[in-house]
Amino acid sequence: MKSGSQGGLVYSTELGRVCPDCRQALAQCACKTRAKAVPGGDGVVQVSRQTKGRGGKSVTVVKGLALDPLALAVLGKQLRTACGCGGTVKDGVIEVQGDHCDLVMATLKSYGHSPKRAGG
Repeated sequence: MKSGSQGGLVYSTELGRVCPDCRQALAQCACKTRAKAVPGGDGVVQVSRQTKGRGGKSVTVVKGLALDPLALAVLGKQLRTACGCGGTVKDGVIEVQGDHCDLVMATLKSYGHSPKRAGG
């Protein structure tokens, strides 16, 4: 295992994917457990549709989830799968491509959240 001075080791044939900070296997990463302790969001789950800055394409945006980054990424994947489309999770906000507000709200309710419709 060799690591450069600029970046850290990212993959090892013995361990698989490796955390560049603590140099442990991603499954045993100590950094992720510390990050889980500080969930973001205010707990008020807001679902809205935006088109601003996207060339007229609509995106369903979910804000305010009080989840850690790993759980937020998993929920984002589940929402994208339920809607059958693409999307992303960045800065504590889940973006799902297309106008899927009703479907996203129903899916969030089934996972135990209480979403509210925001915007027009």
